[in-house]
Amino acid sequence: GAERIVQELHVEQLDEEGALGNLYVLWQQLRFIGGAASMLSVVPGLIVVIVGEAAGIRSAVYYVLGGGAALAAIPLLGQMAAAEAIALPSATVMQVFATAGFAAGLVYWLLAGRTAG
Repeated sequence: GAERIVQELHVEQLDEEGALGNLYVLWQQLRFIGGAASMLSVVPGLIVVIVGEAAGIRSAVYYVLGGGAALAAIPLLGQMAAAEAIALPSATVMQVFATAGFAAGLVYWLLAGRTAG
């Protein structure tokens, strides 16, 4: 995903346009980055939260494991957006995302999950 963002932000695009063209290109790049980042980071976690709240699940285990699974899905979703063949991210990347998801799930449970329902 980072490679695609760098390609979008390449400086040569800005040098080929005039001043108004530069602003338009910059605006388009910001829209692309904002849309991709928000879609990849919000949707999996939001699904876990909606299911947990709708079902009234109060278990810390659900939110911790759900948060880990939701964040671990982000690199996989990023790979699916690429035009090349899908390859699994390295184990280190998956561990980092899953660990951050476990922590996020625990924090969500502490703040709101205990009172679900």
